[in-house]
Amino acid sequence: MKKILIVDDDPAVTNYLMVFLMQTGLFETNVVNDSREVSDLMEKETFDVFLLDMDMPNVSGMDILRNMRMKGVDTPVVVLTGVSDVDLAVKAMKLGAFDYLTKPADEERLLEVLDNAMEHSVLHRSIDTLPEQLTRKDLEHEDAFNHFTTQDRGMIRLFHQAEKLASSDLIIFIWGESGTGKEALARAIHQVSPRRDKPFVAAEVDSQDPESFPAFLFGQDKTWSGLREEQPGLLEEANYGTLFLNHIDYLSKPMQVRLKRFLETGEYYRENSTQIRKTDVRMVVASTHDLTSLDYKDKFSRDLLYHLMVNSIRMPPLRDRGGDLPLLADALLKEESRRLGREIRSFSDDFIGSLKDYRFPTNVQELRAIIAGAIANTEGDTVTAESLPLYIQDIIKREIAGVEVGFTPRKLDEVIKEHVLKTLEHFDHRKDVAAEELGIPPEELERLLGETG
Repeated sequence: MKKILIVDDDPAVTNYLMVFLMQTGLFETNVVNDSREVSDLMEKETFDVFLLDMDMPNVSGMDILRNMRMKGVDTPVVVLTGVSDVDLAVKAMKLGAFDYLTKPADEERLLEVLDNAMEHSVLHRSIDTLPEQLTRKDLEHEDAFNHFTTQDRGMIRLFHQAEKLASSDLIIFIWGESGTGKEALARAIHQVSPRRDKPFVAAEVDSQDPESFPAFLFGQDKTWSGLREEQPGLLEEANYGTLFLNHIDYLSKPMQVRLKRFLETGEYYRENSTQIRKTDVRMVVASTHDLTSLDYKDKFSRDLLYHLMVNSIRMPPLRDRGGDLPLLADALLKEESRRLGREIRSFSDDFIGSLKDYRFPTNVQELRAIIAGAIANTEGDTVTAESLPLYIQDIIKREIAGVEVGFTPRKLDEVIKEHVLKTLEHFDHRKDVAAEELGIPPEELERLLGETG
């Protein structure tokens, strides 16, 4: 039986939640109405999940959550908040809360969120306790990751993390630069999941017109639209399987809201229809951008983002996997030589050395193109540095000379503005803490904020 701690200063709320949860026969509940008691209780007992009100006298829910994280308590927290305090709940999720519910909490939704929170907790504890010296042979489904040519320990640990997450139905967010293998990892996750025998459907959000994407994802009803027949969307196509949406940052704001609702309830409606539908789909989404950055503060819903970040995987760029470069180059040499009908046997040392000096802005995809081009420029059976495309040779020379490639000068006040605002956001707009972290007096922070508008 799972132990739940309910913290709310309103006895009517805690009594209702306690009775409802106990009646399910699944939970053992503890209730605290005075938030000052929580700190001592956490030191004496352990819980599987917290139900935490945000708006309380003496010690706020946000302060309790912040104190938990400072002490390293990783118990999943579900935030309880009023309808008008959704922004506060989103800030709580930024501090590590698993999810939030608005009062009065829907009973079905409450049980679903608690179940997901505990499933998430079990998964991440198993990930956190993975041994350091893992190998590919330790994977339960090693073949699923054969698409990746790597000996990098970080990548191998990432495969183990993905394999653990694949066992659940929780949404996964994969992010990293273009060409790092996000879709390949999504396919591997599907292949090792309980849904492996069902469809894997992949779509690029940025390839669709924003106005037509809702019909593309949710489908379109012929009612009122003049269609001869209904058009199922990606959700129905992927039913019982996995749906992979790449470039999730291209979703419009209205679509972000609709996607979040689907993630919460499993319900949606087709375009030109008011009929509620349900489908059983496991979603994996991806982006080439760090959506937590200041650049996406007003472009991507913070509410949806922190739901995605709960189970996120960052794909490292090839330049951070230095030991993999010769391994990948050899594999690509064989593939591209065969494709081009050439008998190329090896690379020269200066060719591999030149590759190590290049930063690969599009990673494995660009490495393949470079090797293919070098093979085409090679007369003998060994690829040398002279076979590299001229623009690559020029970039490498500039990088070795210390000239930063792609550098765009910025005005100093723009850099200061971005850093001040980002620091302030990180500390939940607590100006005193932000000023201390920046090493400036509070009045100087106020002056800088005044200058930034």
